[in-house]
Formats: sequence, C-alpha cells, structure tokens
Amino acid sequence: MVAFTSLLLAAAAVTGNVMASPLEALKRGIQPGTGTHNGFFYSFWTDGKGSIDYTNGPAGSYKSKWTNVNNWVGGKGWNPGPPKTIAYNGTWNNYNVNSYLSLYGWTTNPLVEYYIVEAYGTYNPSSGTTKLGTIQSDGGSYDIYKTRRVNQPSIQGTATFDQYWSVRTVKRVGGTINTQNHFDAWQKTGLKLGTWNYMILATEGYQSSGSSEIEISEVKKSA
Repeated sequence: MVAFTSLLLAAAAVTGNVMASPLEALKRGIQPGTGTHNGFFYSFWTDGKGSIDYTNGPAGSYKSKWTNVNNWVGGKGWNPGPPKTIAYNGTWNNYNVNSYLSLYGWTTNPLVEYYIVEAYGTYNPSSGTTKLGTIQSDGGSYDIYKTRRVNQPSIQGTATFDQYWSVRTVKRVGGTINTQNHFDAWQKTGLKLGTWNYMILATEGYQSSGSSEIEISEVKKSA
C-alpha cells in the first residue's frame, strides 16, 4: 500500500502563511514545522514536491491548499496528546483525489504512528491489509488495521514502527471523536500503545492537489 507517513525531514516552519519549499527553508535556516499557535500545537510537513499553502487560524483552526504534491501532512491539536474527546468541523472536499482527513498522532516506547480516518479520497488505507476488528463510536463504525513501516521517517528519525488504523466505514467531515474508545479497541486486539506524543486533526495529501479548512476543539467532561 501507499504509506502516508510524516515527519521531520525537510519541513518548513509555520508562523502564519507558509509556501512550503525545502530549498527556500534551507536558505533561510528555517527549522521543521512544529510549534504552538493560539493555544494549540501544530505540525506541518512536506517531502518537498509541489507547493503547499498552510495557514494557522484563530484557536484550533487552519487552512490548507496544495498543488501537485507528492506527500504532505499538517494540522492542529495537542502535544502531548493523551486520550480525549475532540470536536471538529469545516470543509474537506477531496473525495476525487488521494487525501486523508484523520485524527493523527504518535506514541513512543513503542514507537507507533496512528490514524483515526474520518474521510479519504481515491485510496482506501485499508487496501491490502487484514482487518483486525471493528469499533462502534461516535455514531459510526470503524474498521481496525495494522501496517508496518521499515526504515522510514518518524519522530525519532529513520526507524521501523507500526501504524495503527481506525477507518470510518461511512465518511464524514465534522463531528466528535472519542479517542479513548479507539485506543481501548486497539489494545484489545493486541495493538500496544506507548507514551503519548502529539495528536492533531490532520489533512494529508499524496500525489494530488486539494484544499481544506478545519477547526478543532476539545470536548470537556461535564462536572
């Protein structure tokens, strides 16, 4: 399958609007694109092909537009990102191109890259993999999968690590995601998680052009 990995090769820093170009980033001495903005953590990464215009907006919002990219991923969330219920809304009309909209993050020890996929375009990330189970959560059904990446970029440099997936069977753009439900379901199928690293509501594009405008927030538990 095509693996939508991310992080920390030749990214550009994000402070407002950024046209992603590793060459220009190197010229200006810019560091990889992670940080905080209006109380939220953000991450923005590209492998350097095509162009991406990524804009951090008020609170948990961001906009993105990409043209002829190979692979990019970006969004806002939390670091660290322990289990929480999040709400999101916005626009993501990329059903006819290769793109994901997902709650995306990492753990360490073990090193795991995970996706709760809310919508995807022309490529289903479960293609060629074996379904491990199903979870009912937030008004929908998600299928659970695991894939492995060998000697690929990660938050700890080049490494071998597992990817965990919950893929929503009926796509949507907007709603709530109770991440604890997914983490519990994964562990029941033998998929171990480690120490929480970051968690973002991410837009990702692969060999495509598209756009998104997303806003996230945390759903606080009532007293």
